[in-house]
Amino acid sequence: MRKTLLQSMWMALCLCVLALAGCATSEGAASQFDRKVYEYSAAIRWGDFEGAWTLVDPEYRKAHPLSDMEMERYKQVQIAGYRDLATQTLPDGDVVREVEIEVVNRHSLAQRQTRYTEHWHYDPVAKQWWLMVGLPDLWED
Repeated sequence: MRKTLLQSMWMALCLCVLALAGCATSEGAASQFDRKVYEYSAAIRWGDFEGAWTLVDPEYRKAHPLSDMEMERYKQVQIAGYRDLATQTLPDGDVVREVEIEVVNRHSLAQRQTRYTEHWHYDPVAKQWWLMVGLPDLWED
């Protein structure tokens, strides 16, 4: 009887794992969006601007390549805060987010805030959300 109980428990565990795997592969665009925005904001917060750059639309990256000097500028700042102020879904399904970023200059330790508007688009062919604008301009002020 003990062996049958263990076999039943093992079978139930396997079914649960398969069910969870099925949920992950059928992830909807909305939950993919949440995951992608989290990945992007985490990359910005941790100063991984190269990682954040990979989430920008490939066509935008091709049309607006970042130079080594531009990437080096991002190493001069520390992100102290990243807050979503407003999120709006557009009629075409794109999502626009207004974000406030707290920036600290690593050399002068001066801290300031800047706003940045993210524009996200879902590519159904690639099954991927892309940021349609470049990285935030942390020096526009």
